[in-house]
Amino acid sequence: MEEKNLTRFFEQYIQQQSVFANRRALQTDFQPETIVHRDDQITAVAKVLAPLLRGERPNNLFIYGYPGTGKTLVAQFCARQLQQLAESRSLPFFVTYINCKLRRTADTEYRLVAQLAASLGRNVPATGLPTDEVYQIFYKELEQRKCAMLIILDEIDALVERTDDQLLYNLVRINEQLQHSKITLVGVSNNTTFKDDLDPRVRSSLSEEEVVFPRYNALQLIEILQSRASVAFTPNALEDGVLQKCAAIAAQEHGDARRALTLLRTAGELCERDNGTFIKIQHIDAADAAIEHESIVELVRGQPKQHNAVLYALFHCSAQRKQAVFTGEIYERYQQVCNTINLRPLTQRRISDILQEFDMVGIIQSKVISKGRYGRSREIETTLAPKTLSMVHSIISDALSLPQ
Repeated sequence: MEEKNLTRFFEQYIQQQSVFANRRALQTDFQPETIVHRDDQITAVAKVLAPLLRGERPNNLFIYGYPGTGKTLVAQFCARQLQQLAESRSLPFFVTYINCKLRRTADTEYRLVAQLAASLGRNVPATGLPTDEVYQIFYKELEQRKCAMLIILDEIDALVERTDDQLLYNLVRINEQLQHSKITLVGVSNNTTFKDDLDPRVRSSLSEEEVVFPRYNALQLIEILQSRASVAFTPNALEDGVLQKCAAIAAQEHGDARRALTLLRTAGELCERDNGTFIKIQHIDAADAAIEHESIVELVRGQPKQHNAVLYALFHCSAQRKQAVFTGEIYERYQQVCNTINLRPLTQRRISDILQEFDMVGIIQSKVISKGRYGRSREIETTLAPKTLSMVHSIISDALSLPQ
């Protein structure tokens, strides 16, 4: 596009009436003033963490549930309320939120502890110090502040997979050394069984309570979308049935509110690109097709190495068989992959959990079939479109330094 035409395009865009009043209200990190259909979970989390306001250390808390069920939203909401009340009463209280899937902050024990120290105002070099020294810096800063610290570790299973469980053990045991401060952990995870692979010492030290978040149904998703849409869009910007279509798609994918919100926001963006002022159901269909490709690719880019190894094994088993494959076949191939790249193999039960995660996000489709007196087995096939499959295969092959 020539410079003159590009300038004209931008000028027309500026003058174009937007369907958005506040686009950010549909972003996944937006913090609404009220959280719909999570009163019971908010109360449960609040009851566990409330002793912090009395200067006591509550049990550690683990929050479980499918993606997009409000786990992170509720954890941050309760932490924010605690912090506001603590500040109003001049109580020394710090909250730190860390997304453990972000490589630059949580891919090593060193970086995560450095991030904790930084949240207290103490900067640590990105590299160069012994890890024990970084722990001491964090420990001393915490003791000097004589405070309660709430650490929210989102996607905590990814942290354990990357750094082993020693980091979790160290964080829990720091409280035994502290005299004037205290740490409470809130772990958030989609995987309810990740603790099964922890060292028994770690499990016994956690002293955790659990809150499980159920899936949203279609009616609940509609109310969530209505609440956000009233803030996000200009009046009368939605065709009848748009929110219902978004909710129906998300309800089929395990009640994922995050998916529904992303779908609605993308539909609004596509509407604007068509110079439209009215979001129609066909915009939802177009957004759904675009998101399927983009979301799967982004998911794979950020997943742990073990997940990549399982997916690589699955793809190669499928390519050889040209039909659905079974969990046992995938596990055998996965073990070969681990040997090739010097990766410690997980148990077959843990691999089954990872395959269920892939099923949950739409990468594969699985069904349990009976083999009579030989028991039952899970039959698995990929559901990705050829273009998406090729890109995903390329990404994981590069990440594992294996041939495509």
